[in-house]
Amino acid sequence: MKFLLLPHLPRQDKPDDVQLRDLVDQAVLAEHLGFDAYGIGERHDRPAVSSSPPVILGHIAAKTSRIRLFTAVTTLGMLDPLRAFEDYSTLDNLAGGRVDLIIGKGAYPRSSRLFDVTPETQWARLQEHYEVFRRLWTEETVTWEGGLSRPLTDAEPLPRPHRKHLRVWHGSGSSEDSADFAARHGDPIFSSNGSGPLDRYAKLIHHYRERFAAHGHDPRKALVGAGTAGYFAAATSQEAVAKYRPVFETRLAINKRYDGSSIKYDTVEEWIEHSSVLVGSPQQIIEKVAAQHGQFGHELLHIHVDGDVLDPRDYTDTLELFFAEIAPVLRRELPSRSLDAGD
Repeated sequence: MKFLLLPHLPRQDKPDDVQLRDLVDQAVLAEHLGFDAYGIGERHDRPAVSSSPPVILGHIAAKTSRIRLFTAVTTLGMLDPLRAFEDYSTLDNLAGGRVDLIIGKGAYPRSSRLFDVTPETQWARLQEHYEVFRRLWTEETVTWEGGLSRPLTDAEPLPRPHRKHLRVWHGSGSSEDSADFAARHGDPIFSSNGSGPLDRYAKLIHHYRERFAAHGHDPRKALVGAGTAGYFAAATSQEAVAKYRPVFETRLAINKRYDGSSIKYDTVEEWIEHSSVLVGSPQQIIEKVAAQHGQFGHELLHIHVDGDVLDPRDYTDTLELFFAEIAPVLRRELPSRSLDAGD
């Protein structure tokens, strides 16, 4: 199994420049610890400050040499496809081909409204912008006229990317349309596996695999990534829960303030029992990931630590514990393909 670190929930009492530097510092630490990939999500409203992932990832590319750089997600339907190509092709060159995109229509209405994207148009815009983006990535000149994106006539997209074939994952929590769209193009899917019950995400992944084969692709080439609602490990489950409790309470308060209480659990114990969150001893986490793998068959796992609520030492300790006792077992027991495969 491969591991993708997503940055922690930002503290709102920190200036934006400090939060942005923290994102870069976490990526450098992730490479040092042994993560395979690091991801920056795109969001255009609070509590996040990562409205420009290619700029942040470009800075990270200059400070790292090995770790793959993910977007998680790129809200491609809100972006001009040519401008998005230029940003990510530039990043791909600067990073030496270490870039993967996870695209999605976006789950935050406040961000969508800024770009005049409505629930009625968001899915069609994402599909059309993806089609244009893909052509820009692989073709030297592009002529395009669609229904939602501006037309292009003999456009020469520059700079040409470092890799001709960019891996684009399709991020989704529940949309079978998104899973089918990924399968149609032979692309991988990344299931967010957030705060909902695991059966919902398993249903989505099973649908993706069925449609992947139905669209004529080799089922063995279907590639799945899966998220988690959070992570914190300690030597004992009692210590892990005690130290994670204030993280959950802070996260719940921020969720209620900004996102309308999308978290449906009132206690940390319910959160741990019913969601994908990984909190406990190393053995408990190994067993929970293995059980999830039995449902999903995923090869990439996202790890998320709400570090600002933790003591800095606890943040570093839990990540070091992951690579000392958890990751070696998961890599041995749940083998996966290289993230560089197919480049």
